[in-house]
Amino acid sequence: MTLGHEKPDVYRLSIGHVAWVYEKANGLAGVHRSARDQWLRASQSIPPDIAEGNGKTAGADRRRYFEIARGSALECAAIQDALVVGKALDRGESRQRKTELDRMAAMLSRLGGRGYQVREEQEVCGADFDPDPDPDSDSDFDLEGPDGEPQPSVPGDA
Repeated sequence: MTLGHEKPDVYRLSIGHVAWVYEKANGLAGVHRSARDQWLRASQSIPPDIAEGNGKTAGADRRRYFEIARGSALECAAIQDALVVGKALDRGESRQRKTELDRMAAMLSRLGGRGYQVREEQEVCGADFDPDPDPDSDSDFDLEGPDGEPQPSVPGDA
């Protein structure tokens, strides 16, 4: 018998990730013990949050659990970065698994009804902020040279 929370691809993908983390964590000890413990906790929290979110009927409740699961997936990716830098995890294998984590994060964002992107609102910068102070061009070159060739907009730039 399959319960409702077991059907989404993101749930099955998260269970596969937990299995891989258990396999890799088994060989981590010593200086990597703290990262191992945090990695296990983060990976293990993804499937239950997906299941709980899937069981909620109110949109805000569902979104909250899916956002928590997405945060845990991103936390796993950051821990993998630390383990790669510490020479405890192969870079190529980590990259492959981070692709899966990114896929999970995107799926969870869609389930929660929000886009998966980091964005800064215009108001944060102020109403008078102009992100393109050079209105005549989208590059650092102006076509003002005597031969019609692009020239650096600041004298001396190459």
